Amino acid sequence: MSRQAGWGSLITMMRRSFLLALTAGLLAATAVPASAAPAPAVPGLALPALTGPHRVGETELHLVDPSRPDPWRGGVRELMVSVHYPALPGPGAPAPYMLPGAAAHFDAVTANGLLGLGVPGGTDWAGVTTRSRRDAVPMPGRWPVIVYSPGLGEPRTWGTATTEDLASRGYVVVSIDHTWEAPEVQFPDGSVRTMVGPGDPDPFLRKALDVRVADTRFVLDALASRLDVRRVGMIGHSLGGTAAAMTMAADPRVVAGINLDGNLTWFDGSLTPPAAHGLDRPFLLVGEDGETDTGPGWDAFLTATRGWARQLRLAGSEHATFTDAATLLPQLGVPLGTIEPATAVRTQRAYIASFFDRWLRGRDDHLLDGPSPRYPQMVFVH
Repeated sequence: MSRQAGWGSLITMMRRSFLLALTAGLLAATAVPASAAPAPAVPGLALPALTGPHRVGETELHLVDPSRPDPWRGGVRELMVSVHYPALPGPGAPAPYMLPGAAAHFDAVTANGLLGLGVPGGTDWAGVTTRSRRDAVPMPGRWPVIVYSPGLGEPRTWGTATTEDLASRGYVVVSIDHTWEAPEVQFPDGSVRTMVGPGDPDPFLRKALDVRVADTRFVLDALASRLDVRRVGMIGHSLGGTAAAMTMAADPRVVAGINLDGNLTWFDGSLTPPAAHGLDRPFLLVGEDGETDTGPGWDAFLTATRGWARQLRLAGSEHATFTDAATLLPQLGVPLGTIEPATAVRTQRAYIASFFDRWLRGRDDHLLDGPSPRYPQMVFVH
């Protein structure tokens, strides 16, 4: 995770890490053994407690799209998604944060290579304590649906603190790993499919976003018989935030979106379609503190957008603050920005929930009307 919002430094880091991993034999073309679990080094990592009234369940789905060839490797397009949902009380094993094979690759390659976290090697990512139960009995009801899209070089689980909390507040949240672009995706047979080399940054990013939009639309189609996907929200970090805007522009089912510190320009500086033409549905921009390169795209987007829009800045934050790094890195002794970790998590959760409650449920707590003394770190920019 680059400590900047821009894609350039992350692409450079990805290229270097990809070559180093390939040389070391760590980045297999098709699989990493699921038994290669990391040795625990820092025990007791845990995600923050939930703030909503509901228990949370989690299940993983293996989805196959027979109508679309895989755009990265050929063959059939296969995806893994996680679904967090309100659950009935009852027994059940805690949902794993990462499966063993994915956790091994995240520790060996992704954490300090692709994302540059600076965490101790051998961290037990598979053993992080989550706040949901695996395959718990769902609570009856037709809950609003939200899609979560991770950043470039991030696994879908890197936003679990956000997705779990939304589920505790009465949402079904679907997190998508985009196979071969995601850093590691473990499938039911134990294989772990890892990221292709990024190559030339601009074509890579354009293709990655096109694939993400197609993947997201397929996932909504695939879940239509089980979930109410007529009115969907979408939230993403970094490239995932860009994907939220791009998907909204392409699919009218996505009626409200949040971009957490993601660019709305291409690598060469030209505007993405949402920045050039705006959106006609509610969209929230939340950025890191300090000097960033999101400005040109965000300014253009706000000028062109015909629907409701806000731009906020989380004081004391870094790019990584909008992921599970906000709560996990401090537990590993790694500083992240100047904002206190619990405050960063509490503030983000409040504004994310306020946005989706307003636009998916019609419940407006007016938190997004202007600055609040309850959350002084959230600055209203536009």
